Amino acid sequence: MLKAIIFDFDGVITDSEILHFRAFNRVLEQYGIEITIKDYYKKYLGLTDVDCLTLVAKRNKINLDDEGIKNLVKQKNKIFAQMAKSEGQIIEGVRDFLQMLKQNNVPMAICSGALRAEIELILEQAQLRRFFTVIVSAEQVKKGKPHPDGFLLTLQKLNQCFIPTQAGIQNPILPEQCIVIEDSHWGLEAAKKAGMHTIAVTTSYDANQLILAEKIITRLTDLNLTDLQQLCS
Repeated sequence: MLKAIIFDFDGVITDSEILHFRAFNRVLEQYGIEITIKDYYKKYLGLTDVDCLTLVAKRNKINLDDEGIKNLVKQKNKIFAQMAKSEGQIIEGVRDFLQMLKQNNVPMAICSGALRAEIELILEQAQLRRFFTVIVSAEQVKKGKPHPDGFLLTLQKLNQCFIPTQAGIQNPILPEQCIVIEDSHWGLEAAKKAGMHTIAVTTSYDANQLILAEKIITRLTDLNLTDLQQLCS
C-alpha cells in the first residue's frame, strides 16, 4: 500500500543542476580548475557539495582540509543563491503532480543532497513549500547518496509527523510503502538500499543509465495515482 512519496530535489522538482554546475566552476576558478559538463553529470551529480568538492580536490591534488572545503561550500552556496533567485525553474508538470497527490492525501517529502537553504529558497519562490511535510537536506546526514541514510531519516521524520487518525495513515510507514522519485543512479541505489520502491525521471540521464529503477518516466505527469499504488501493491 502506498503511504508516502519521497522526492529528490534537483532534477526532479527543479531544473537547477546547471546552476550547481556553474556555481561549482565559479569557486574552482581560483585553483585553475574547470569541471566539464560531461564529467559533472558522470562523476559528481547527486553528491553533496562537501563530497563533490572533496572529490574534485583529491583528483586535482589540491591540499584542502575540512575547513578549506567548508569555505568553498560557503562560497558556492552564495553564488548558487544569487543564480537561483533569477534563474531557478520548476520542472514542467511538477505543480500539477504535487496537487494530485495532495488531493489524494498522499504525504510528500524531499530527500536531497542540496542544502536546506537552497531548497527552501526555490520552494518558497515557486510557492510549493506547503506540499512537503518533511525536508531532509545535506546537513542532516553524515553519508549522502548512494548511502541510504537520508531516505531512512526521511521515513523516520514522516512517521513522527503522522498519527493513525490523520489521513488514514497508520504508523509506522514502512520502507516498502514509500516510493522514491529520483533522477540519478546514486539516488536510486540509495533508495533501494533503504528498501523503498523507485521511479526514475529522465531529466538528467538517459533511461539506459537508470535501469535500477522499477519504472522510468520522462515527466511526472506520465504518472497517475493508479500507477503509484500498483508499484506498492
